[in-house]
Amino acid sequence: MRYFVTGGAGFVGSHVCLEFLEAGHEIVILDDLSTGHRSAVPKGARFIEGSVLDSELINKVLSDGQWDGVLHFAALSLVGDSMRNPIEYMRNNGLGGFVIIDACVRHEIPRFILSSTASLFSNMDDSLIDENCAIDPASPYGESKFVVERALHWADRAHSLKSACLRYFNAAGADPLGRLGEDHNPETHLLPLIIDAGLKRRPPLVLFGNDYPTPDGTCIRDYIHVTDLASAHLDVMTSLNEKSVSYNIGTGQGHSNLELIHTVEKVTGIPVPWSVGERRQGDPAILIANPEKIKKEVRWSPKYSDIETLIKHAYQWRVANPGGYRK
Repeated sequence: MRYFVTGGAGFVGSHVCLEFLEAGHEIVILDDLSTGHRSAVPKGARFIEGSVLDSELINKVLSDGQWDGVLHFAALSLVGDSMRNPIEYMRNNGLGGFVIIDACVRHEIPRFILSSTASLFSNMDDSLIDENCAIDPASPYGESKFVVERALHWADRAHSLKSACLRYFNAAGADPLGRLGEDHNPETHLLPLIIDAGLKRRPPLVLFGNDYPTPDGTCIRDYIHVTDLASAHLDVMTSLNEKSVSYNIGTGQGHSNLELIHTVEKVTGIPVPWSVGERRQGDPAILIANPEKIKKEVRWSPKYSDIETLIKHAYQWRVANPGGYRK
């Protein structure tokens, strides 16, 4: 099969492209490298530098032969930043999604996978979040993803574009063989921040609040290994034929921020210095997926997402790549 991938030089996108390449598929990546890395593009993929907002470029690429599907990862993705710059997030993520969906309709692309988010949900208790939970984004980032999901709904109704909206919970870890990892500038994801604080590559970690209604007062999240997340994309694309779907992708297990720190110390043997700061706007107390729908319908299950294995892979990659992709 032949697939077009936007944002394929980013953390999740690069791991998904690697998964598809190893399955024997042809991959063409479009990325503007604003947050992705040219060195993260897996060997064997064709790379085009450009923006998903460039309608002329997108249509030119999709007019080049037959495509079996599109995977759309390109988006701004920081909850806190979206609270400060809501219009930028709505414009970039919303308009970017509309451009690529419109091009898919024009060129009769049959299948589309959207990199969506658990930030669609504002959970108020410790219940597992399934696909029937109310959509109530607590941030412009979550809202920007939801408008793209709605555009896909109508693209199916009007043009039969079959889509899968994959709502990630917290993607983390690194390729088990060490070929790819997580590298953002600035880094905002909790696990690499914890590891780097322990390695003394950054100042002591600051947790955003310890007064949430959770057992230890810190936020609880569901961590999914990025390679397991990648395999979910492959499994879903293979089965995406008759109807559009939405799946919440996680493990069904939650870990608090403080628990994550202690587990990093246990797995790596290094102490992690940390302190408590103010809450961050837009952060729900608890987000844990109910992944039973994707497990049942697609027969997908995670292999690497127990928290110690996930931390081990993340730690190994960061030790082996102290500069990330910037050698």
